[in-house]
Amino acid sequence: MSSPVLSLRGVERTYVTEAGKLTVLRGADLDVYPGEVVGLIGPSGSGKSSLLHAAGLLERPDAGIIAVDGKDCSKLSERQRTKVRLSTVGFVYQFHHLLPEFTAGENVELPQMIAGRRRAEARERAVGLLGQLGLAARVDHQPGQMSGGEQQRVAIARALANSPKLLLADEPTGNLDPATSAATFQALYDLARGQGVAALIATHNMELARYMDRVFALRDGHLEPQSF
Repeated sequence: MSSPVLSLRGVERTYVTEAGKLTVLRGADLDVYPGEVVGLIGPSGSGKSSLLHAAGLLERPDAGIIAVDGKDCSKLSERQRTKVRLSTVGFVYQFHHLLPEFTAGENVELPQMIAGRRRAEARERAVGLLGQLGLAARVDHQPGQMSGGEQQRVAIARALANSPKLLLADEPTGNLDPATSAATFQALYDLARGQGVAALIATHNMELARYMDRVFALRDGHLEPQSF
C-alpha cells in the first residue's frame, strides 16, 4: 500500500470558552491514502471542523503530529505551513465563497496564478476542470448567474485547480437540496478518485457517507471507524 497523504497521530485540541475548557480532540489518529475518500461524521460541536483545520494546517493542535505528504508539519513555521497549504492542500467549504465579480473560469484561474502559473495555462486547466464537472457552458458566467449546486461545483474545481494531494471538505453539500447534494458529491468523488487525491469530507448526510471508502465518527474527541 502507498504511503498516506495525511497522517494524524495523537492530535489534541482544547478551547477556552466562557463556560470553561472545551476539549474536542483527545488523541485523534487517522491515515488517508491517495485516491481514497474518507468521511467524517459527528454532531455539531463534536470537533469535525477543528480536525479539518488542524489537518489543513490552518490551526495548530495542542498536541500530536500532523504529517502531510510524508512531512511532519507539527513544528513548521507559519510561513512553511502556508507553503505546504498552497502546494499540497485544497479546501471546500459549505458556502462556496466564490468572488462574485469574477466568472467561474476566473475563480478557478486565480489560485493557479497566485501559485505562479501563466494565465493561458491557468485558463486551460480551469476550462478542463469545469468541463469535467458539467459546467462547460458556465465558464464565463458569474456566480450570481448560477444555481447553488453549480456554484459549489465551481468551488470544487477551484480547490483542485493546483492539483493538491489532499482535499479537505467541510459539509460541502450541506447547503444544497438532496438531489443537488447527491450530484455535487458524485462530482467531487469522481474527480478526487480520478486525480488520485486523498479526500477527507465532513458531513451530516448519512446517505452520502455510505458511499465513501471509509467513515469515522468523532465521539468524545476520538475517531471511531463506522460500518454500514
